[in-house]
Amino acid sequence: MTERRPPQISSRKQPRQARSNDLVAAILEAAAQVLKQEGAPRFTTARVAERAGVSVGSLYQYFPNKAAILFRLQQEEWQQTAGMMRGILQDSATPPLQRLRRLVHAFILSECEEAQTRGALSDAAPLYRDAPEAQQARGDADAAMEAFMVEALPHAPHSTRAMAISLIDTTLGATGREFSSTPRSAGEIHTYAEAVADMFCAYLQHLGASATTPGQRRRRQSA
Repeated sequence: MTERRPPQISSRKQPRQARSNDLVAAILEAAAQVLKQEGAPRFTTARVAERAGVSVGSLYQYFPNKAAILFRLQQEEWQQTAGMMRGILQDSATPPLQRLRRLVHAFILSECEEAQTRGALSDAAPLYRDAPEAQQARGDADAAMEAFMVEALPHAPHSTRAMAISLIDTTLGATGREFSSTPRSAGEIHTYAEAVADMFCAYLQHLGASATTPGQRRRRQSA
């Protein structure tokens, strides 16, 4: 039996001129529209090329297959999500628990919006999850979360903060994937995100209270 080769997900070449950049941008915009309107089962390079108004041959100059197009869409989503997370977590003008609540809402919404892309990439999942772009996005998000947790739990030991990061990261990722596996209304997304945020905020409040000494609590209450 011939072993099935995984799809190539890297682009064939990078655009270097303005015209080439415009072509790639048109292909990616068309790909997003096809995916949103027709779904993953009907997503093909031919449909993307037709929507973009280019030949399939022109598309293949930059993307060897549909997995490569989808990976590029996913890569851009990683960058946007990582930037969104950093922006929320580093907003020092907002109290930590409010930032965490905003983060949960933004993440769950993002998971629902990108559910079709994630599903369409299932065949290439082992490749794109280990791609350097994915590792970079995870590293940026992890660094922002570590700095946030120092601010949210200033009196907790490192091990407690590390456990909190792991629990929030794992739980948020798992619940987001599960919840977004079914199309959701805006009201459903808001209600679900509020419930998850309530759970995380209560957890951090408990950790913060446990890490604070009686003297620190008295000073905080008298302040």
